[in-house]
Amino acid sequence: MKTLDQEHDRPPAAPSIIAGYQLHPGVPDEMVDPAGNIRPGWSKLMAAFDKLGAEELGARFERADQYLRDAGVFYRTYDGTESKERAWPLAHIPLLVDEADWARISTGLIQRAELLETVVADIYGDNKLIQEGLLPPELIAQNSEFLRPLVGIKPTSGHFLHFCAFELGRGPDGAWWVLGDRTQAPSGAGFALENRVATTHALSDIYADMNVQRLAGFFRDFRDMLFADAKRDGGWVGILTPGQLNETYFEHAYIARYLGLMLLEGEDLVVQDDKVMVRTVAGLMPITALWRRMDASFVDPLELRYDSRIGTPGMVEALRHGSISMINALGTGLLETRALAAFMPRLARKLLGTTLLLPEIATWWCGQPAEQQHVIDNFDDLMIGPAFSTTLPFDDQIGTQLGSTIPPEEKARMIAAIRANGSDYVGQEQVQLSTAPVYVDGKLQPRPITLRVYAARTQDGWTIMPGGFARVGSSPDASAIAMQRGGQAADVWVLSSKPVEHVSLLPHDGKQMVRTALGDLPSRAADNLIWLGRYAERCEATLRILRAYNARLAELSNTDLPILTHCADFLETVDVDATQPMPDGLLASINSAVRSAGQIRDRFSPDGWLALNDLQKTAQRFARRVRPGDDSSHAMTVLLRKLAGFSGLVHENMYRFAGWRFLELGRRLERAIQIARIASWLTNEDAPDGAVEMLLEIGDSVMSHRRRYSVTAGTQSVIDLLILDPLNPRSAIFQLAELRSQIEKLPGGVVDGQLSPAAKAALEIETELRIAEAIDMTPERLDKLSIDIVGLSGHIAAAYLV
Repeated sequence: MKTLDQEHDRPPAAPSIIAGYQLHPGVPDEMVDPAGNIRPGWSKLMAAFDKLGAEELGARFERADQYLRDAGVFYRTYDGTESKERAWPLAHIPLLVDEADWARISTGLIQRAELLETVVADIYGDNKLIQEGLLPPELIAQNSEFLRPLVGIKPTSGHFLHFCAFELGRGPDGAWWVLGDRTQAPSGAGFALENRVATTHALSDIYADMNVQRLAGFFRDFRDMLFADAKRDGGWVGILTPGQLNETYFEHAYIARYLGLMLLEGEDLVVQDDKVMVRTVAGLMPITALWRRMDASFVDPLELRYDSRIGTPGMVEALRHGSISMINALGTGLLETRALAAFMPRLARKLLGTTLLLPEIATWWCGQPAEQQHVIDNFDDLMIGPAFSTTLPFDDQIGTQLGSTIPPEEKARMIAAIRANGSDYVGQEQVQLSTAPVYVDGKLQPRPITLRVYAARTQDGWTIMPGGFARVGSSPDASAIAMQRGGQAADVWVLSSKPVEHVSLLPHDGKQMVRTALGDLPSRAADNLIWLGRYAERCEATLRILRAYNARLAELSNTDLPILTHCADFLETVDVDATQPMPDGLLASINSAVRSAGQIRDRFSPDGWLALNDLQKTAQRFARRVRPGDDSSHAMTVLLRKLAGFSGLVHENMYRFAGWRFLELGRRLERAIQIARIASWLTNEDAPDGAVEMLLEIGDSVMSHRRRYSVTAGTQSVIDLLILDPLNPRSAIFQLAELRSQIEKLPGGVVDGQLSPAAKAALEIETELRIAEAIDMTPERLDKLSIDIVGLSGHIAAAYLV
């Protein structure tokens, strides 16, 4: 068997410059074949780069990066106990693969997917592979990925595997090798889409000229399979995510939005009568297919990991009763076990009657005497690591080491451990990854690369995504290829010899149109939408008060003036320090709005997300440099404009579905509460001179007051305008009318002509205001109004969010 660590046998005359574009220090492996000939497509791509010139090429790559920043594409990295969002690290130059080469990859991976399906079905079924000695029992029984409660449970779809990924590397003979299988919860397909969009932003003319195969058809066919299964079983389809803190959460939200799937967390689900139900604003709704993006052991704390706080109790029982299809099936993560690679060639011959079309790196499991001795005898030449690891050797810097790099004392200790507990160790051939060109400081430099390819089960069998993404090292060291260690990701272009068909996710002509029901909004999403609306309005109210405070401070230059101390005292009650030019309390409200929006990325437009993030970044920038007074007042005005832009964008562009209604409820609740509280504060008996004028300014109703009333501002006229005027969009009664209207349109808002408790509460508060006079609205009455509105929010929560 040839190994990946053999030296390349190339003619010495291999070129170092292609099409006039400087390569340093030499030509990357992916650009030439073993004979030194340039692979198809690369000459054309390099010629196009050469024609653009370094300056234009750099500008185009910056355009791709700007797109990713605008779209909010991120990857979460972990540093000790802290996690951070890292901008998606795009390697701008795509990896080119010609269609003949890709056809060989596709055929080999379809064969491998079928083999993996057969193996896992036997492990959780008849167990003949162990009985016949093809698999050692300890390799399964001692494996933490083997989930004993799943033994004997047959998937409702008839298949354990539906979506897989395979890590490939190119060998010295130009052939592709399998480095690892990804069957647990394969990540990266959504990032592959974003890589494609970003790369075509930069290279649209080149992309159009190179007959690159499209990705949309792959996702369309997989989506159609998901919906066909769900329609057959009478339920919905969702993506099960661990939540916002997962490293690939952006991808979960992106795929859910792209394919029109519900994005669900464990708390969104409940098992009732052995059926999985989604908690929605319309009550419990059945779901029959879940595309799982969390590790299997966390899915059910009742039968799997008892300490899981992100799973759904009873999920395994629902699987036993066949009421839910899990994609992939729970327990399939054991196929990623590194030691299993030692047995795959023999399993292929036994189960498929043929050899593997795509070989994998040679692996020796030390649980067998002969293999153990081979590893010890060749210790210095092999990668030594844990047998049950599911990471690739070059991704695992803690547990896996090249034998020759291990100090003598540690080497002796490890050999002794292998002799004592051989089943815990494997030896594998050292991987010498091929290299691809990366754009660095105006030059193309070779970097190690692996190719991740995706396979999906469709109604017509397995299909392979015509692309994928390539992981590219941040340095010549192969260990730097991992995303957590600074690696980058490149688009993969599969080049066709003829023009490719335009593919879309849109339905074919004549296909029946299906509208989604109004109440399909999960309660958790509704909760986050309400709080997003509330935090946005809370930010606006705080900004208006701070602007008014700092405008007067700039004019009077005395923080001890009654109007300023009165203002500061009120802000203190809401944890905002008026003496700070950009108070921490304001930043906290903005951060809370962003956090709420982050929980519902699948229901949030990229433009809305960009606008909200722009607001957050601007506030953080101001916090470092603004000064009290006029400078701070100007900063508040800038933030108000950005906040208004965000609110307007959401209000004008968001579909008037249940999601929009809950966002609107949050906005109206908070605006009504804020204006009632502020009005009570600025009209009480302790209010200093200028308080009424400040109230009008904070209520953004100065011009309306001038036109509506023929007198100067007084307490009663201002209260009439800001509390009781149904035509003023800033008034409390206007908010109550909108609240009542939206509540009545929600599921269960009006049933057989009868109002729900929440609708009745809204109508009662609105009616009290409609018959009130301005003179009746004392500070005490205004305080009661704010308390009543808080009570109304409780009615809404009880009806829809529990």
